Amino acid sequence: MKYEVLFEPFTERHYIRTFAKKYKSAWDLTSSLIREELEQIDILFLKSIAEHITDRQADIVICKTEFKIAGTQISRHASGNRCIVAMHKKTNQVKVLLVYYKNDLGGGSETGNWIRLIKENYKEYAHLL
Repeated sequence: MKYEVLFEPFTERHYIRTFAKKYKSAWDLTSSLIREELEQIDILFLKSIAEHITDRQADIVICKTEFKIAGTQISRHASGNRCIVAMHKKTNQVKVLLVYYKNDLGGGSETGNWIRLIKENYKEYAHLL
């Protein structure tokens, strides 16, 4: 199944700017590759590149994926680059909520930090977490 991929304004305004500034043209290719992968998100689960965070049987599922910057030799996992997405099964959409490097979120628990960001900035998903 192919999904429509939408980058939410919050993630565009915050962490994506940092990637775009740091990696310049490599970021353009990387964001295109992220979009292409998320269009086929079900394949990412089969390859263990993505994981379900919330109930995988629900209509809306919060998921976490890893990605690498195009042109670098660092693997997805070692890069520390992550996406948090909301997969909407009924509408065949994947909404990209956060794109970040694991240290972008500050100290403490990475998971706790991104959950807090989702709850604060995406009220429509707070009840899922």
